[in-house]
Amino acid sequence: MLLGYRASEQYNSYYKPVYYRLAESGGQERLRELLSQTPSIQIYDTIESQLSELAKINNPQRQLTPEEYKVEVARYLDGKDPDEYGVWVYYPWSQKLVHLLDEEEFVQVRTSRNLYKIKPEELETLKTKKLGIIGLSVGQSIAMTIATERICGELYLADFDTVELCNMNRLSNCNVYNLGASKAVITAQKIAELDPFLKVTCFTDGITADNIDTFLGTGSSQLNILIEECDSIDVKILSRVKARAKGIPVVMDTNDRGMLDVERFDLEPERPLFHGNLNEEGIDLTKLKDLTSQEKLPMLDAMVNLSALSDRMKYSLSEMGKTINTWPQLASSVVLGGAMVTDTCRRILLSETTSSGRYYIDFKELIK
Repeated sequence: MLLGYRASEQYNSYYKPVYYRLAESGGQERLRELLSQTPSIQIYDTIESQLSELAKINNPQRQLTPEEYKVEVARYLDGKDPDEYGVWVYYPWSQKLVHLLDEEEFVQVRTSRNLYKIKPEELETLKTKKLGIIGLSVGQSIAMTIATERICGELYLADFDTVELCNMNRLSNCNVYNLGASKAVITAQKIAELDPFLKVTCFTDGITADNIDTFLGTGSSQLNILIEECDSIDVKILSRVKARAKGIPVVMDTNDRGMLDVERFDLEPERPLFHGNLNEEGIDLTKLKDLTSQEKLPMLDAMVNLSALSDRMKYSLSEMGKTINTWPQLASSVVLGGAMVTDTCRRILLSETTSSGRYYIDFKELIK
């Protein structure tokens, strides 16, 4: 084997960046040690440009001249070495070291173009929210859209699976050197490279009966919304049973005909699963993994409404086990799902919507 190891091994371990604040005691020594031990490190330092952006958004009524930008940057630095301003963020998986504004100013600049589509007080509210995503194929697009729009301050990501070549028809944030790596970890790395201050925790064993309560959390650490995007029928049902018991709303995108499911267990604690389409009587959560395909069919129908699927998806399902081994997903549908789920979750978090239901954004019907 080339070089005696698999390159993907490094991706299955690291997804949290390391911070170096040179103005803090020991910060410079720690950074010097990193630099001496990592000769191949790549350094990116645009702190003065970021400070110029900060000056620009803090002076919206002025058209600053180049000289005025220099004055504003100098005011922020206040006589300090530019190296000591902000924070140096190290990404172990790529050996990149990036000089950034520290968290408060970084978030202020990065989300400045959200105003006033999202009001300042709403941004502050969203910073306190925690979302969980089960399933990081469709879920990766959702996670990245959530992180990009920054509608929360913390994300839990769960998936036991690794990236395969056939996944890359829809995983727009994966590269060929990510093959074999954990889907959850890869997603967390991409989020950290976008926003190192967004807290992310990975559950690389996926969701099980043993860890579902930890994933959903309790009290002040509980998820505000569960986003369920996994393929396993047992996890789909188990996660909803647990979410309902804890009063956590569940949102799901099916990436066919733009179908979006919203179950407001936070507002309706007795709400039946899947809008009452699933017969909950007699369901044994411990035996769901052992169901035959025939036994799963009525459950799958309750989850996605098989009769309402697009003609091409219906045909695809008829070919499963014949010419294909799983149902298809298109990148355009997955990206649409990321947008729909993010928009819906933001409005739930800001109490702009209270609705449960099943909704369709079907381009074939809308655009003829």
